[in-house]
Amino acid sequence: MSTINRQLPLYLSAPHPCSYLPGRISSTLFADPDQAMDMATYSELLRFGFRRSGRLVYAPRCQACSQCVPVRVPVDLFTPRRVHRRVLNANRDIVMREHPARFNPEHYALYKRYTGVRHKDGEMANASPAAYLTFLRADWCETRFFEFHLGDRLVAVAVTDLPGDGLSAVYTFFDPTLPKRSLGTLAILRQIAHCRALGRPYLYLGYWIRESRKMAYKTLFRPVELWRGGRWQRFGHGQGLPD
Repeated sequence: MSTINRQLPLYLSAPHPCSYLPGRISSTLFADPDQAMDMATYSELLRFGFRRSGRLVYAPRCQACSQCVPVRVPVDLFTPRRVHRRVLNANRDIVMREHPARFNPEHYALYKRYTGVRHKDGEMANASPAAYLTFLRADWCETRFFEFHLGDRLVAVAVTDLPGDGLSAVYTFFDPTLPKRSLGTLAILRQIAHCRALGRPYLYLGYWIRESRKMAYKTLFRPVELWRGGRWQRFGHGQGLPD
């Protein structure tokens, strides 16, 4: 057991199979789920590279691996690359709307379609409405569901927390029949813009893993900051990322 602020207990899980890299063994550092959590404490933990899944606030702490690297975008310094400008131009007809984090049958149906394609062999594809909300929300957390509409059609939902120094992109699900729209990238670009509008400095993107092709997109939003060696390190355009 260890603490960050001497008040919140942190525990290390037993080793378990890694959910990101096959054949690897992982351990997870997590805040005591029986202790009260609030947005101020959660915001502090985000600044130390933690992440939220449901009510659990956690960070990978693996003995033989350091592949999971927390990532955040300093939004005032971000400059869209050519690929980002193409995504924005291709989706000028999509409108983003902010809603409270509550159950919506249309959201749930889209989530089921998305996970049925992206995670068809996992538990997520068969999530009940209760399990779906338990994964995305926490009773102590300020969370918003950002809807993306193409006319009357819901095409994406970005689940986003509101910590003190920015936004945290928790999970995004979208219409899997629209791959040319790059809706996941669009959601990040719109969240960066929303951060700026709120005057908040960072968009937290969770973990980047160099060996995972699915996570390569996260380091394209440059400059980007990586949590390494107990501090945030910034890398800009044309600047290589550390091994």
